[in-house]
Amino acid sequence: MSEVPGSVDAAQPPTTITGVGVSPGRVIGPVRRMAEPVAAPAESEQRDPGRSADDEKARLAGAVDSVVAELGRRAEHAAPDAAAVLSTTAMMAADPTLTAQAGTLIDDGASAERAIWQAAGAIASQLEELGGYMAERVTDVLDVRSRTVAELRGLPAPGVPDSDTPYVLVAVDLAPADTATLRPDLVLALVTSDGGPQSHTAIIARAAGLPAVVAARGADALVDGTEVAVDGGTGTITAPPSEADRAGVVRWQQQQLAQQSFTGDATLSDGTPVELLANVGGGADATAAAEAGAAGVGLFRTEFSFLGSDHEPSVDEQYAQYRPVFDAFAGRKVVVRTLDAGADKPLPFVTDTDEPNPALGVRGFRTTLSSPEVLVHQLEAIARAAADSEAHVRVMAPMISTPAEAERFATVCREAGLETAGVMVEVPSAALSAPAILRRVDFLSIGTNDLTQYTMAADRQLGALSGLNDPWQHAVLRLVAETARAGAERPESVGGPAPVGVCGEAAADPALAVVLLGLGVTSLSMTARALPRVATVLRTVSADDCRRLAALALDSEDAEAARAAVRAELPVLEELGL
Repeated sequence: MSEVPGSVDAAQPPTTITGVGVSPGRVIGPVRRMAEPVAAPAESEQRDPGRSADDEKARLAGAVDSVVAELGRRAEHAAPDAAAVLSTTAMMAADPTLTAQAGTLIDDGASAERAIWQAAGAIASQLEELGGYMAERVTDVLDVRSRTVAELRGLPAPGVPDSDTPYVLVAVDLAPADTATLRPDLVLALVTSDGGPQSHTAIIARAAGLPAVVAARGADALVDGTEVAVDGGTGTITAPPSEADRAGVVRWQQQQLAQQSFTGDATLSDGTPVELLANVGGGADATAAAEAGAAGVGLFRTEFSFLGSDHEPSVDEQYAQYRPVFDAFAGRKVVVRTLDAGADKPLPFVTDTDEPNPALGVRGFRTTLSSPEVLVHQLEAIARAAADSEAHVRVMAPMISTPAEAERFATVCREAGLETAGVMVEVPSAALSAPAILRRVDFLSIGTNDLTQYTMAADRQLGALSGLNDPWQHAVLRLVAETARAGAERPESVGGPAPVGVCGEAAADPALAVVLLGLGVTSLSMTARALPRVATVLRTVSADDCRRLAALALDSEDAEAARAAVRAELPVLEELGL
């Protein structure tokens, strides 16, 4: 079987395209490609002579309102992760700057289609020049542009194709609104020729339990109707499927049925207990995670209560969002991350959209520099909800860089009546300063998504940098090890050993979960769908095995070598299709 990095030659089957596997699973099905993009209106396209400029602006406003309403409708029926993405896209569609610029072009004689196309293109160019997280919003702007022009032309909105039968969705990349509205009952797997391991496509695929491969060069040559085998664990797409591929799908399905018996009792082969927690975004997520056997919540993303709003939610509104999460885990641990605004999650009441590099700007805890009252109000709501529930609530701040910031956060938490405070380790400075930070707070939680991108200086959304933006990178594993060691060696004079968890996407990789435990991490938090497979793999290794495999990974000089060396020692991964 040949490996082809470029195009697919149907005359030489079977052919395998290799990308980055971001969500495990084995499926076989026909390809359905994303619809062709909306064609650009001609530069010379003028408004109908029978319509005034005001009439044309009203026509554009109606189309924008329809796009916003449709995105909002989808958000209402989507899971919290997806709803947040859809709400952000809707906010961008409703941005008055976009319609104002388009209105000026309409005054100059352009049609509504040409005006919105040109205005959105100019804004997209400005965002791309800013780079970093602002550049990531380019896809959103262009998605809004295409949807608006399609609405004006009376055409179906671009996006996921309609189908009555299951299929493998193939695209260059997926806009956030597309990934957020996938139907897992019809979409068997996702394959994109662009995108990275921490892109919206990857994150939502994991949350939906869909096998997914990104950065798959050559996938753009696959045509509708072609039967393919997709392996989201190894990152391969094979056309046509072999008998071995078909047998692999059967084994995967059998293993999924076997793993459904997971009850939350996670241990290593030698009986060592392992704390497996869930990442959630709201009450529905928390209920599903509790039913899936999660021992608690390792990451409650509270920003979903804020996204889509142009004003700060009241304490009562926040209380209503937090209480269902706490109630779902009565008597168990719930770790609440305070507002993680900024960068790819801008909020008009706390962030500045004119920052030249938002990824390195005022985000997370740094928003307290200009809006300290937002954190104070959020902690008040958390404290009230915690007092009215039986959950063991802890709070942690994102984007902490120094011990002084950690101390400020702990002080504000104590003033709010929240005694257990921790911080996220997302930047190298926090990892290197972990011993000093742990003299100020009670625990640490490593966010491997951001820690990887900041350590490797590689935007986590870019498929071209997926090789760098990999938590198996030696430097990232070293920082995880240093952070875990700081927790284990915290002096008795300041409380003794402190918990150090991982709540980034790395925890959902069963092979990497073994390594993380071997590095000294004390808990793993992941999407609830990953709990059974991670627990299944962990039951096959002892604590000594974890430490041995962690040392093996650290002895490897690059991510690919580390991953291969560890996987070679875990034959259970092949058996499970992981």
